[in-house]
Amino acid sequence: MFAKKSKTISSWGAVFAWAFLAGLLALVAIQLNSAQRGVLTRGEPAPEFTLTTFEGEVIGPENLVGKVVLVNFWASWCKPCEQEAAALQSAWELYEPRGDVLFVGVDYADTQNEALAYLKRFAITYPNGPDLGIRIYYAFRARGVPETFIINKLGEVAFVKIGPFESLDEITMAIDRLLEP
Repeated sequence: MFAKKSKTISSWGAVFAWAFLAGLLALVAIQLNSAQRGVLTRGEPAPEFTLTTFEGEVIGPENLVGKVVLVNFWASWCKPCEQEAAALQSAWELYEPRGDVLFVGVDYADTQNEALAYLKRFAITYPNGPDLGIRIYYAFRARGVPETFIINKLGEVAFVKIGPFESLDEITMAIDRLLEP
């Protein structure tokens, strides 16, 4: 009887081990597929996403229609993100009154306390929220932080910036050309 019980337990252990291995292989396959597709490029449809901000506001596809949208992936531990923080905030202050431009900050792989401290330190007022499960990050096929995607009013990727913006002028040049009639 004892031998039978031990054999049953080891059978279940083998099933769990194989299931874990299959799940791990599926995760690796998803990552490899994403890596092969590369970063989103100009002209591709922007992925739909929903982000709940740190203030509890929900930003979804319905908020983006007909607007130029700047999506910035950042993290509090990212030193290059600090280099562009002031320029992004200044650009937001320029465009916010228009109503046809929206900035969305997506906090990547961070803790809420550190992220909120970062936003406070740089006086960032545009909507920001955590990317729980890094779903938005993967949807945009991002590779690191900072990365910024600017989406035109038709919902297409119009500009991709890998690494930090160097100046306010660099941001406004990318956005202004999308606002021309």
